[in-house]
Amino acid sequence: RLREDNTGYLRRFYHMSPSSGPRPRNRRATSALGEKIREMQGFFSLKQTGRLDLQTLSVMRKHRCGVPDVENYSFNPDQIKWKNHTITYRIDQYTPDLTQEEVDTSFRLALKVWSDAAPLKFIKVNHDKADIILSFAKKTHGDFFPFDGPKGVLAHAFEPGEDMGGDVHFDEDEIWTMGHRYNLFTVAAHELGHSLGLSHSKDPSSLMYPNYNYYNGAQYTLPRDDALGIQALYGELKSPVRKQDPPNLPKKCDPNFSVDAVAVFGQEIVFFKNRYMWLRTTWTTYWNRLREGPSSTYLPSINSPVDAAYDIPAHGVAYVFTGNGQSDRLKGLTEMKSHFGSIYDYGFPARVRHIDAAVHITIRHSFISSMFICYLLYRYDEHRRRMDPGFPRNIQTDWPGIGRRVDAAFELQGSTIYLFSGTKAYNYDYRQNRLLNRILANAWLGC
Repeated sequence: RLREDNTGYLRRFYHMSPSSGPRPRNRRATSALGEKIREMQGFFSLKQTGRLDLQTLSVMRKHRCGVPDVENYSFNPDQIKWKNHTITYRIDQYTPDLTQEEVDTSFRLALKVWSDAAPLKFIKVNHDKADIILSFAKKTHGDFFPFDGPKGVLAHAFEPGEDMGGDVHFDEDEIWTMGHRYNLFTVAAHELGHSLGLSHSKDPSSLMYPNYNYYNGAQYTLPRDDALGIQALYGELKSPVRKQDPPNLPKKCDPNFSVDAVAVFGQEIVFFKNRYMWLRTTWTTYWNRLREGPSSTYLPSINSPVDAAYDIPAHGVAYVFTGNGQSDRLKGLTEMKSHFGSIYDYGFPARVRHIDAAVHITIRHSFISSMFICYLLYRYDEHRRRMDPGFPRNIQTDWPGIGRRVDAAFELQGSTIYLFSGTKAYNYDYRQNRLLNRILANAWLGC
């Protein structure tokens, strides 16, 4: 049944005319309503039925931004933007939910996300005049877009311009936190994207996706989709800001040492930890030769810590997964051809944010890539380019005898897989489906 809150959603975010609902007056209005529902379903990659089915209603009830979805990113250089690249901002009203220091920090980190990707400088001012004014308010608050109380719309922002242009309003009826629920940094970073001139993105891994997703401000790096959008408006950094490699080399022989990812690049096994990597040759003559250094030294196109990686020897390529669901296709360590993609290209649901580990094996002429997320195993058919049916399932169903969580994995010599779980590495014969032995994870690094 069509309810007022459903038609209100379509009017607010898809510019549906009031005559189309909740009880359409004529056939033309009914057709217009169906078109708006299909438009909304198309934006969120749902089946475009033109009806309010359960999946569509579920998306409508998610917490989200108050800016309409009717436009996707436009890389048109004439799009509305700030003329100056030095932009002032002022906090007009704080929330009692957090300390002033927490609010200041959240906004500073949210602005830094954008200035790390484009030549922008943000200056906090305390006087009345500022380009962007941030404030917390309830219900009707003087901008013709009243808030709807707890949940629902969390905040909204205005495109660059005079008067209210660029301003961001947060719904004070929400309980703002520094944690996972209604995280202020997360919402502020998204809304400030609108303040700078960006529209919503259809990519669920994008910061400019309209529905709420939690991100950690201290560790967040802008996804490529958003970086391209902001750079189309303001240009690229002349001297790109790169996060510094860790000041101290990770202590590989520490008893608590664990790895983040492992893959084979040509004749070398590559182990990743934070922003560092170790390379061990698979040549028998040079088996004990170990190289090490910052990841940026060997893989300059990879700017974030590596979450997972796997290689396909028959194709001579490796896939590396970094933060925010980004994937890179690499061809060796010297002749690199980087292809930017997303974990959602594999068919993962939107609730999946990153991959913990991945490994590729060939079973009866089938190219299978196994991917581990928490205690679950997903399996991807490389030939058919789709997830295998029956997955995900518990890791220990397919790999009995190992830890509940897999941090990294790689295949060696055609039948053996090494699965890393915490400080341990498990040697597993996947053809006979049995555990062969267990060693310390850092034994591979000469410890």
